Amino acid sequence: MIINYKNCQVHYTVEGEGSPVVLLHGFLENLKMWQPILPALTKTHQVISIDLLGHGETECLGYVHRMETMADVVLAVLQHEQVEKAHFIGHSMGAYVALALAEQQPELFKGLCLMNSTFEADTPERQQIRTRACKMAQHNYQTLIELSFANLFSEESKTTYKEAYQNALNEALQTPLQGYIAAQEGMKLRPNRLEVFKNLEGQQLIIAGKKDQLINREQILKTIEGSRITYVEFSEGHMSYIENKKELTYNVLQFIEK
Repeated sequence: MIINYKNCQVHYTVEGEGSPVVLLHGFLENLKMWQPILPALTKTHQVISIDLLGHGETECLGYVHRMETMADVVLAVLQHEQVEKAHFIGHSMGAYVALALAEQQPELFKGLCLMNSTFEADTPERQQIRTRACKMAQHNYQTLIELSFANLFSEESKTTYKEAYQNALNEALQTPLQGYIAAQEGMKLRPNRLEVFKNLEGQQLIIAGKKDQLINREQILKTIEGSRITYVEFSEGHMSYIENKKELTYNVLQFIEK
């Protein structure tokens, strides 16, 4: 399905019937990433998967895609589908977008799952890495994507899940340069949204991977100690939908059916 938002075509899908679940993919991904777990969810729920700005079949909207702007696009889709309340699951960057939406529209949320993601802002070091990546992208985009994607998987996972890894990489390579840079610039600008997450009235779940090099798990655990936030840790890395598909499916179903 397509809606027009500020002269930008936004692509999304709606499958199944029941209480709504909104799926938001990560950086260099698109809504196809959810295919491994989608059949389990659509048996009992209406599942709305959205291509975020500059990814998949959704067009770019300028040269900086702030998380708040992406959240506005998600809200436009949900309003078009007349969704008043839903469970949200965001993978990596998708969780940043969900948190930005939660700050604007907390009443929309039955629950929020941060999947292989965080509520924290970028460190200055991480911001510098993004800036350098944007400069490199303008000269050697394909090599940059291949190197960036390789870092999301352990060497073992790249062998064990070779076909899924290659398919995910092929999708990443379809991301336009403008979409890449705009998302990187937007992620650099996001604030810490711990209080937004903690103050949501619905369920709060963090799913982490033990081998995930992008997330500071120890810091997250220390920060959420004593809160209502549930923390679940899998054996592998950043790409739980590939590396821990069975465990992810089980925990997501538990999350949306409570």
